[in-house]
Amino acid sequence: MPDARKMVLPLALAQFICSYAGTAMNVAITPIARDLHTSVFGVQATITLFTLTMAALMIPGSKLTDIWGRKRCLVAGLLLYGVGALLAAVAPGLGVMILGNALLEGVGSALMIPPIYILITVAFDDLATRAKYFGVVSGAGGLGAATGPLVGGLITSLISWRASFLLQVLVIAWIIVLIRRLPDPARRPATGRFDVTGAILSAVGLFLVVLGILQSSSYGWGSAKHDFEIAGHVIIPAGGISPVWPTTALGALTLAAFFLHLRRCERRGREPLLPLRLFTDRTANLGLGTQTVQWLVMQGSFFVTAVYLQDARGYDAIRTGLLLTPATLGILVSSAAAERFARRRAQRTLVVAGFVLTAAGMILQLTLVGQYSMILAIAPGLLLAGLGLGTMLTSSVTIVQSAFPDRDQGDISGLSRSVSNLGSSLGTALAGSIIVAAGTRPGSHPYAASVTILVCIALIGLLLAWLLPRARSG
Repeated sequence: MPDARKMVLPLALAQFICSYAGTAMNVAITPIARDLHTSVFGVQATITLFTLTMAALMIPGSKLTDIWGRKRCLVAGLLLYGVGALLAAVAPGLGVMILGNALLEGVGSALMIPPIYILITVAFDDLATRAKYFGVVSGAGGLGAATGPLVGGLITSLISWRASFLLQVLVIAWIIVLIRRLPDPARRPATGRFDVTGAILSAVGLFLVVLGILQSSSYGWGSAKHDFEIAGHVIIPAGGISPVWPTTALGALTLAAFFLHLRRCERRGREPLLPLRLFTDRTANLGLGTQTVQWLVMQGSFFVTAVYLQDARGYDAIRTGLLLTPATLGILVSSAAAERFARRRAQRTLVVAGFVLTAAGMILQLTLVGQYSMILAIAPGLLLAGLGLGTMLTSSVTIVQSAFPDRDQGDISGLSRSVSNLGSSLGTALAGSIIVAAGTRPGSHPYAASVTILVCIALIGLLLAWLLPRARSG
């Protein structure tokens, strides 16, 4: 067994910095737009493009681990990400910012995130030990996402938004130094050419699905709130069907073509981008479903709470980040206890318990915030929800990754990270659209409406977790 501490630390740091990047820019949109002489919309589009690039390329990036090697993919991703962060830090205008932050950091994330989970899976055979280190990595990811607004807000306020990107460069450099002696377990040799057609179809399909979901915050889910234009031409006028649906439908059709391509490749004896056997395993499919719901609920609840604190209570980014600390603490505590939980309970049981705790925490938030004017009343619910999220995030990853042998780790890791990104995008977009819709109705409470719907979605996740086979989840 490898030196676990030396191996897991750089992997956890890599997951932390990717998650941090996904939320830190949100509190610096205005100063970035001002310094780059562009619009707020341009900066928001850059943030969106980062998410789209990472989500679209996660599966192809994961497949490359079987061709280039896990460690080599990790290093390539780190280098691309570091160069991108450096370009963003010195960007004189929006074009360089898009190249650095949205494209290079997005591609770098897609290359380095899958190897993180593959390396842990193949290095640790014992399920409890594997769960322990998945807990470390998942906790680092949750910490990065939760502290992004706080740390990003502090750095932006005290120094500059450019310093936040320089911090990412320093962390990336530190990780590269740490992984010099990282072992690269043997992998199955590639038996064919890289499936370029499959990579294009999967990337375009995921790009369009995630783009469609993200458009809901601007255009709404029903009718378009304003004209939808492409290259200055009105494609859908205001009042017509929201572009969410045609964009998402086009993405779904592309993904359907992707699955047909996979089947055609296997019938002709060629190696596809993803083997179809990944989609016939009930345990993995239900585990992927719970992962999607988990990330939807986590990102959605963080977004809703942050908007409530800033809009309804008038808090700045720093105070908002501090008040989200109980949720972060809950995620860290439960993630740190992942090994102990795994030795005493089946992974399925932990996912079920996680959903129960998360739903209970959100209901507690609604109850206490409705009864008490003191803002700290929100803390117990956030802590309980964080404990639930940390418990089930680790367990779902363990279930999915452990459902397949070493030869499939590159494939399932990319698929797993893709659905997590899809859940995150859907959570933010859904929460944002609910807040906007509820805010336009007299007497409605956007925060209560959003949290109520997220509780209902968490209960759907609970049902999926309950359906997980008992024998293979522990």
